[in-house]
Amino acid sequence: MDRNDALRAARLRAGWRSMEDAARRITEHGQQLLDDRHFNVSARTWRRWEGQQPGWPSEPTAIVIHDALGHWPEDLGFTTPPGWARPEHHEEADVKRRAFVSVTAAALVAGPTAPQHVDPAIIDLFQQQLEWHYRADMLLGPHDLIGTVSEQYRVIDKLVRSAKGETRRGLLRVGAAYAALVGWLYQDAGDMDGASFWRGVTQEIAMRSRDPHLIGYSLVNMAQVRTDLGDGHAVVDLCEAALEDSDRLVPKVRIMAMQQQAHGASLTGDRDAVDLLIDQADGLLGRVDDDLPWGNACRRTPGYLEIQRATCYGRLGLGAEAASLWGQVLDIVPETARRDRGVYLARHATAAAAAREPDQAVEIARTVADIAVETRSARMRRELATLEQAMQPWQDAPIGRDLAEVLAPVNERG
Repeated sequence: MDRNDALRAARLRAGWRSMEDAARRITEHGQQLLDDRHFNVSARTWRRWEGQQPGWPSEPTAIVIHDALGHWPEDLGFTTPPGWARPEHHEEADVKRRAFVSVTAAALVAGPTAPQHVDPAIIDLFQQQLEWHYRADMLLGPHDLIGTVSEQYRVIDKLVRSAKGETRRGLLRVGAAYAALVGWLYQDAGDMDGASFWRGVTQEIAMRSRDPHLIGYSLVNMAQVRTDLGDGHAVVDLCEAALEDSDRLVPKVRIMAMQQQAHGASLTGDRDAVDLLIDQADGLLGRVDDDLPWGNACRRTPGYLEIQRATCYGRLGLGAEAASLWGQVLDIVPETARRDRGVYLARHATAAAAAREPDQAVEIARTVADIAVETRSARMRRELATLEQAMQPWQDAPIGRDLAEVLAPVNERG
């Protein structure tokens, strides 16, 4: 490649037809934004930016570029220097860290607490509320629930310290489910540090409960984080560990481990393993009959296993096959599962782009963009970023400009 196509595409989307025009426009924009009449970007500098070695602009210039074009330099083909952090992220990181410390403090209460009577009926109450949280997550996304669910975990942890016998074991089991949900909410919000922390809490409580089903569930939860980090071999390792003594596990946990292992296989490029694992999990689906309050997506979500297969196919680059599967699956996913439906639609759009159907991809993306703005799901934004990559062959065409316009509200909020 002998030019910076990302910056060139952004320039053309802004209506700046030449590099000389872009240099003049960015200079005028910077002088007004920074209130600095000495701010200047020459045509020669802009030509270098669109060349093979664009270098890196100064921080004030980076701010001007972002304000003018809606993207930071690292998203426009510039060479990101070590240690660069977007100016807006300094404040965001502080806010995010304060929130994380506040919430995780619920899992780190030191020392004994005053003993109290614990009525076993409280376990059923927490389990009923857990189901409500699962449903609310599908409708609202993660941000509005993290504080509520983690505070309930704190109460459970406090009660565990006073409870005895079966009541204590029951609270440990439900506490692990709450910790797993907090971990998932952090994962969906894009905070992998928070997700990993709470997945660790889940595993600790599962081990303390000595419940083999819950231990298997906690390993699958850790594998989910590794899937999002793109570490396919770690995913397979964790799922194989969960299935090591599979005869002791209820079918639901085995299904969860098999489908997650299929995701690991897709990350390592093993299509045969993907199909084998999904087919084996499908053979167990009719046997799910436990009353465990967690991990019920396999029986609550229509087309659950075909959703996993379509996702794996998309990751493997099987655009046409993935698009065909998504077309079937999305017909039965209810509108009430708004956040999940948005993620699936984004994957469908990417599969359509991979199948050389850019018009279909952009049409699907229109719906996804609205859901992404409403739910603030980092997972959905990540899927849309993947779509943008898949649409790069059309970035200079009218359909590419249409996609940029459709996703502008998402990128602004991101």
